[in-house]
Amino acid sequence: MMNDNFLWGVSQSGFQFEMGDKLRRNIDTRSDWWHWVRDPWNIQKELVSGDFPEEGINNYELYEQDHALAKNLGLNAYRIGIEWSRIFPCSTVHIDVSYSLDSYGLIRDIKITKNTLEALDEIANKREVEYYRRVIMNLRNKGFKVIVNLNHFTLPIWLHDPIEARERALTNKKIGWVSEHSVIEFTKFVAYIAYKFGDIVDMWSTFNEPMVVVELGYLAPYSGFPPGVLNPEAARLVILHMINAHARAYDAIKKFDKTKADKDSKEPAEVGIIYNNIGVSYPYTNNSKDITAAEKSNFFHSGLFLTAINKGKLNIEFDGETLINVKHLKRNDWIGLNYYTREVVRYSEPKFPSISLISFEGVPDYGYACQPGSLSKDGNPVSDFGWEIYPKGIYDSIEAASEYGKPIYVTENGIADSKDILRPYYIVSHIAEIERAIENGFDVNGYFHWALTDNYEWPMGYRMRFGLYEVDLITKKRKPRVRSVETYKDIIANNGLTEKLREEYL
Repeated sequence: MMNDNFLWGVSQSGFQFEMGDKLRRNIDTRSDWWHWVRDPWNIQKELVSGDFPEEGINNYELYEQDHALAKNLGLNAYRIGIEWSRIFPCSTVHIDVSYSLDSYGLIRDIKITKNTLEALDEIANKREVEYYRRVIMNLRNKGFKVIVNLNHFTLPIWLHDPIEARERALTNKKIGWVSEHSVIEFTKFVAYIAYKFGDIVDMWSTFNEPMVVVELGYLAPYSGFPPGVLNPEAARLVILHMINAHARAYDAIKKFDKTKADKDSKEPAEVGIIYNNIGVSYPYTNNSKDITAAEKSNFFHSGLFLTAINKGKLNIEFDGETLINVKHLKRNDWIGLNYYTREVVRYSEPKFPSISLISFEGVPDYGYACQPGSLSKDGNPVSDFGWEIYPKGIYDSIEAASEYGKPIYVTENGIADSKDILRPYYIVSHIAEIERAIENGFDVNGYFHWALTDNYEWPMGYRMRFGLYEVDLITKKRKPRVRSVETYKDIIANNGLTEKLREEYL
């Protein structure tokens, strides 16, 4: 049983859910992912599905319908994303701001003034600003606590041209997070959003799963994520710049959101980060090398980033050992924990001299590396995506995240299961572990299911179905996956698992 203030919600992003209206009035052609998923070379090489986001579920027009579905479930919270490329389809680079660097070359301070915001306001897409305000107000009027996430993988095409970046091996100008300028431009965007929406939003997240951008974009060129290059030196820069951007965005939100929107908020702006794979790399054997490999995997995937923003200690050498004090990076109020499955790793020789931490490799038939619809080597069922169901991992992830001393919200948890066979068990088994974590004293304050409806799953397109509600991509009709909807609804109504659900699924 959860406490009375526990948040029950669903999560969504912009790019994955918004597009799909018949007349193509609300498409967003100005993001890097828009261009990436329709690149002929990517499609030919089957790096991407060939599905296009403009064929999607049309949450842009149907958001009121989706909010009503969420309300009918009994939810009291909803996480959305705001697309940078919708608000600023054209470059903001010409709007100058001054900034200072520390002795390590990191941006210590960005001076954004009211004049800066007014200049940004002149070039912002007012139609989209007003649209997102209507979305948030519709949620608020229905009694939802709203979390706004500010970056979920996508970047404006004027900041990141992934095709050109791949073809020119990052020697072009529009190289996204590889460039320090992205820190400045992101901070300007975030400051503007806080300025425009601070009166109706109290909970903010800077990034969703930043290390996915690093690992899949710059260390796994055949993953289907932009820009699809293998460049560990670029990966180092992307990590440092995203850590830096989180800290400067935190400062900007605190500066420009001074209004409490919700009575139960501790302060006008609570700024966190949404992160995945926190502490869920497990050693393949009890061999000391495999144990060390798992420790390094955990530090690389989550410890490096979270230690910097929660403790102000940066592993600038990417060796897992050399920590320097950088106080201006210590900026975080809460941790959003995304959990789908675990990773099982074993020792491997260091792959990249510049990132000696990476001396591990995943083991097939565990975690993310399973055959879809099969059983893992441990006999656990596997989703349509090939991800092993491993509920204990969410407990271990909560335990690892708790080391940073911040409130925790489970901001994504779900399964690709088009036939709705595994999802009810998945939901119940993971919430059981969350309840166990709370009983053992861990500070978990919410659970957000991914997702309310089916969505565009990045390079996999529409092949993976995560929704509690199935969406017909022709008619856009939402149809409940009845067993899962009723299971989640029952849990919410009882603020936790009932004995009946435990007996049925556990």
